[in-house]
Amino acid sequence: MENQENKKVLAGVLALLLGYLGIHKFILGYTKEGIIQIVITLVSCGLAGIIPFVEGIIYLTKSDEEFYNTYQVGRKGWF
Repeated sequence: MENQENKKVLAGVLALLLGYLGIHKFILGYTKEGIIQIVITLVSCGLAGIIPFVEGIIYLTKSDEEFYNTYQVGRKGWF
């Protein structure tokens, strides 16, 4: 993981605060998932905002290496 930018804290905090806008997905390079998050939030009148909140908690509770390997290398788009 040397010389690789780990976006764990940034993505986690953005998921908790602005997740309903899919910002954390765009930060991680998941454009399709970010757009889906915005659409789901609009269709559900904001109720789908719980999904990124849970994702933010998951992001922040993973170890740095596990987060990096799962979401930045492995490209896991959801949870």
